[in-house]
Amino acid sequence: MTDNATDIAVVGFAHAPHVPETFGTTNGVEMLVPCFQQLYDRLGITKSDIDFWCSGSSDYLAGRAFSFISAIDAIGAVPPINESHVEMDAAWALYEAWVKLRSGQATTALVYGFGKSSAGTLRQVLTMQLDPYLVAPLWPDAWSIAGLQARAGLDAGRWTERDMAAVVAGDGDVDSLLDQPYVADPLRAHDIAPITDGAAAIVLAVGDRARELCERPAWITGMAHRVDTPVLGARDLTVSPSTAAAAKAVTGGDVSDFDIAELHAPFSHQQLILAEAIGLKNGTKVNPSGGALAAHPMFAAGLERIGFAAEAIIAGSANRALAHATSGPALQQNLVTVLESENR
Repeated sequence: MTDNATDIAVVGFAHAPHVPETFGTTNGVEMLVPCFQQLYDRLGITKSDIDFWCSGSSDYLAGRAFSFISAIDAIGAVPPINESHVEMDAAWALYEAWVKLRSGQATTALVYGFGKSSAGTLRQVLTMQLDPYLVAPLWPDAWSIAGLQARAGLDAGRWTERDMAAVVAGDGDVDSLLDQPYVADPLRAHDIAPITDGAAAIVLAVGDRARELCERPAWITGMAHRVDTPVLGARDLTVSPSTAAAAKAVTGGDVSDFDIAELHAPFSHQQLILAEAIGLKNGTKVNPSGGALAAHPMFAAGLERIGFAAEAIIAGSANRALAHATSGPALQQNLVTVLESENR
């Protein structure tokens, strides 16, 4: 790394407990306040030290318009803040904050995402994101669409049900997983990420400010996102060209020396698609945090992948890491981030 003022690093990460249900409001304040306080205490800062705030959430999920405005109660009214928002996973809010810092308009940023999935019928809510003319009226939920994607891959010979189970089992018993019943053929319960309420927050800082706040910052050396068509019948669901394009943009095709990769795969077969699209090698440990299949807080899970990857670098257990986030049905939109230690 250099002393360039546009060198940007993750210096802090915090997330709320991954639980099926919380009793707070849908604006996430009760989950966000402890995350913010944890970051303030760890970095020795106050909210006055943050130049830019950016959040990711969903009004569909909250059940009301402009729900992110009331989430700002977690920050406080004084002093006034410079704030923005994206209506998707907060990984894209981090992208916006990264651009803001690269433009020289701020030296620090706090990015956060939140979602209270238990507030409504999530599988119906996500259907509202689909094509309102031809697809949404059929009411296919996220499990159904993922099931179509998994079946397409099985029929094309791109993976097997044993491959899917192996993603979940790791070094465990694959056969016992295959004995479980289907819940959305060909998906079994273990193939589907457990949806949780949740929130996450990341602090970014520029150059020497990052070094002041963190002994071993996780420097963002590349970030890119690409989009595939939302028309499910117009693309091959068994591959992810947008992930491949985003990964190539930030790695130049060299993926040989990643210590870890945090992949946002809400379904087991999607981890297979993503690993192939990125070109990950056997030496890269995939999802040491457990990934989304361990816990999937809506609109924060992608940000968490970046946070967990950065945390490994900050802790010294990794020198180079890749993080991925997805949004939309069947891996429609994909973002890839590369993080490195200072002296890699």
